[in-house]
Amino acid sequence: MIPFLAAAPLWRTIPQPPAVQVLVAVGGVALIAAELWWFLGRHGSGVAAAEGEQGVQEITITVEGGYSPSRIRAKAGRPLRLRFHRTDPSGCVAQVIFPDFHRSLELPLGATTSIELLPDHPGVYPFHCGMNMVRGSLEVE
Repeated sequence: MIPFLAAAPLWRTIPQPPAVQVLVAVGGVALIAAELWWFLGRHGSGVAAAEGEQGVQEITITVEGGYSPSRIRAKAGRPLRLRFHRTDPSGCVAQVIFPDFHRSLELPLGATTSIELLPDHPGVYPFHCGMNMVRGSLEVE
């Protein structure tokens, strides 16, 4: 047997006062809540699509590490044209998928590509990248 391994443990615990234990636990829960809010929460009220020619609602979405804006508001029963301008070279954002409309769109790097949808009913319709990591939502009123 090796004598230095059996002699004493390599570390020892230092008891902390209960106030410090509570403070660390509360701080940890607060950081977890902040992280969940940051990644899953709603940020802002969304950007309304502008009404363009012939009553078509239009908005341009920049694809750079995410969708900007990621929340789009539109009116039901009117055609909607979403223009995606991709500047992010990541392969994850090379495609956008609208599962509720059964539509997808390839997004070439450095180009602006459009998709036209007809949201008939009010509701929230999510869209996402090909890997479902980058997300946005279409809120139809």
